[in-house]
Amino acid sequence: MADWVLHVDLDQFIAAVEVLRDPSLRGRPVVVGGNGDPTERAVVATASYEAREFGVRSGLPLRTAFRKLPDAVYLPVDHALYEAASADVMAVLRSFPVVVEVMGWDEAFVGVSADDPAAFARSLQAAVLQKTGLHCSVGIGDNKLRAKIATEFGKPAGVFQLTRENWVEVMGHRPTSALWGIGAKTERKLAELGFVTVTDLASAPVEELALRFGPRMGPYYRTVAQGAGDTVVSATPWVVKSRSHEKTFQQDLVSMEDIRREVVALAHQVAVDVVAEGRPVVRVGVKVRFVPFFTKVRLMKLPAPTSSADELAAAALVVLDRFEHGRAVRLLGVRAEFSDDDVEPKPSPSTYQ
Repeated sequence: MADWVLHVDLDQFIAAVEVLRDPSLRGRPVVVGGNGDPTERAVVATASYEAREFGVRSGLPLRTAFRKLPDAVYLPVDHALYEAASADVMAVLRSFPVVVEVMGWDEAFVGVSADDPAAFARSLQAAVLQKTGLHCSVGIGDNKLRAKIATEFGKPAGVFQLTRENWVEVMGHRPTSALWGIGAKTERKLAELGFVTVTDLASAPVEELALRFGPRMGPYYRTVAQGAGDTVVSATPWVVKSRSHEKTFQQDLVSMEDIRREVVALAHQVAVDVVAEGRPVVRVGVKVRFVPFFTKVRLMKLPAPTSSADELAAAALVVLDRFEHGRAVRLLGVRAEFSDDDVEPKPSPSTYQ
């Protein structure tokens, strides 16, 4: 028996759950985001494959999505529904003789010993579909990195295997952005150094990467390009690292008085979640999206851990003062971060994006 890491990724999860709730949506372009009103300021949480064909994807402003696809079905985000659907899927995975490491609502790593991992992956897919009505793609790897990347080649509802043996064949010629954790900005910076493909990055001088990206991230990028990664799948429940709330304003905020008032209100909302979590906060962050769509985040470490709403609000105002103001504000967010030493598990997806 061989040990494998499987990455299970639910296909178009949120949209698929909405289709299960209302089967009449099947085959139609569905866009989920905000309050479901595409004339309001909000972003797309997810879009069905039918909507993605028109360029509507997660993170796109709803108004832009509406211009691209006015005939789509626009729905509000329903966190409770998605949490329940996710729990059902994870329960199905745990019914197998495997180790399940939940990574979010719609994905999990699965550690399994099997002679035929592809056949096992298909059995997982069949069970999830039968018991929940949801399709999933499964990536198979000899570590988490390769399993995660393999999933992209298996979508939708397929299985793909990526290991040391076929890593260079499958990934070598691809752009560095095909790697897990390397986005468009990092891709551009790497290209400026002459590292365009995965193979380029895999053989890049560590010293040059460290000089450009720092002593930790520089060498890390090369390691990722070589396909190296963690092989341990842990069933230890995921511990939430922060609690947050944010608000998009339908009318831009101009006065500092209004901005400060909204930050205080958000901090008090966060404090309610912090108290329910039962763990004190050690850092507070503020997110500001200026007009037209320029986003900045600032953080500060608290002098002492706290769960006090007033102390969180006061800290958030201190962080707010660290921004360069002068532009109107279209979104504000407040985040409270827990200590890395906290061990009491209480899984919950973050809403701070």
